[in-house]
Amino acid sequence: MGKIAFIGLGNMGAPMALNLVKAGRELAVYDLLPAGVAQLAAAGAQAAPSARQAVEGADIVITMLPASQHVEGLYIGEDLLAHIDPTALVIECSTIAPETARKVAAAAQARGIAMLDAPVSGGTAGAAAGTLTFIVGGDAGALARARPVLEQMGKNIFHAGPAGAGQVAKICNNMLLGVLMAGTAEALALGVANGLDPKVLSDIIAKSSGRNWATELYNPWPGVMDHAPASKGYAGGFGTDLMLKDLGLAAEAALATRSPIPLGELARNLYALHSAGGQGKLDFSSILNLYRKS
Repeated sequence: MGKIAFIGLGNMGAPMALNLVKAGRELAVYDLLPAGVAQLAAAGAQAAPSARQAVEGADIVITMLPASQHVEGLYIGEDLLAHIDPTALVIECSTIAPETARKVAAAAQARGIAMLDAPVSGGTAGAAAGTLTFIVGGDAGALARARPVLEQMGKNIFHAGPAGAGQVAKICNNMLLGVLMAGTAEALALGVANGLDPKVLSDIIAKSSGRNWATELYNPWPGVMDHAPASKGYAGGFGTDLMLKDLGLAAEAALATRSPIPLGELARNLYALHSAGGQGKLDFSSILNLYRKS
């Protein structure tokens, strides 16, 4: 397999691209911010001056961008598809609206280009460790082509269905994650306010019926887990505003299908309140600060 173009080198994209370089892949990289490009160039990737130049001659194009408008703007607004070889495979890893994923995939198909929506789960730690879960929408044949590359960045690969299905599954997962993190933070704050040690309570929950990913791997209470963002001033990780974006996508999907999501909407309101308090750039586990007594 030849050249890979990787566009979007933020907290998730940079470590994903770095794993491809470590695996011996030929990579051309681009990002609007120079820091990510410099990091990958130092590791052996080719720094491209633009997205269009990054995709020239690429067999695979991977993008990891913040939101729907950025994905649509790049592929359709800036017409990046016109600069991608029709034989290339596009793997879009951003978490975006399912309808946007379908729209961009249809535009790619009109040019004869195969495209997958492949949002990821696993956070920045999973991106760095190469243990991400890829939730893929699109043609099974295209997924077979993508699998060798995805396996160098992740551990689990699921085919959710046709174009847009990967985004639907990711939105459902992240809605549940937002609910679980808010609930975990609330429970820990209640316990500490009533005299419990947060680590002891976390250990109890992790071995009881309230166990979940947050208590076991991403604890929101500072000092309970050294590797968690909570113990690093809630720096890095998955930002509150990104969680708020994903909960908004869930609300849009629910509205389109008239599906009730009362807990999802409550979580969305909580994260909106938290973001409005000036903590939108902090990791989403900082929702604990809504409940914690100073």
